[in-house]
Amino acid sequence: MSDYNAPFEIHVHGQIQLRGDVNFQQLQDALKPLWTYAGARSLADGAESAYEDEPGIQFDPKERVLQMCWTVHGDEDFRQSLDEMCMSLNELAEQGAAIEVTFYDAEFDEEEADEDAESRDDFVMLFVGPTPAAIMQVQRDLLVQDVVNLMERHFDGAELGGVVAEIDKLFSERFDALVSSLEIGKPPRGAGGQGGSGHGGGRRPRHLH
Repeated sequence: MSDYNAPFEIHVHGQIQLRGDVNFQQLQDALKPLWTYAGARSLADGAESAYEDEPGIQFDPKERVLQMCWTVHGDEDFRQSLDEMCMSLNELAEQGAAIEVTFYDAEFDEEEADEDAESRDDFVMLFVGPTPAAIMQVQRDLLVQDVVNLMERHFDGAELGGVVAEIDKLFSERFDALVSSLEIGKPPRGAGGQGGSGHGGGRRPRHLH
């Protein structure tokens, strides 16, 4: 599917701790939606990024870590590949992890665009993990980090304990609701899907690391 005339350059970025018993074949199967989208016949063939200065998709068997800093040319249909990948990675992950995906509008030129024109850039945060609780823990940690970073411009960090406690309360209530609704076997909102996105505005740098 990868094509240099595609409307988007799509960058996938994340680090996932895998279970100790995961082998390369399992990982290749889990990531198949990505490397087949890129037109490759195997993970080894498709692990290279469209940009030489990006490490691509790498697996450290000693540390059991999957590292992704990988760009592919594509379209909106790539989102389906992401959903399939996340569902598969849930079964291999040892703990919760976040995956950042940025869609860069390849046809938008900031210098030549009209003043009112907006790019179709989009940013999606995906979450994977062995359980809904593990996924929620990552979501909680990221939210706390964002809120604290924002509020520390106006308050001392020691004053924000109550804010963090309220965030914890919200996530606790969400998890309790998930359990009581007997949906513990299904991913919570944000798992395998987007936790936030935005169109237009200031363009994100291509490298997220």
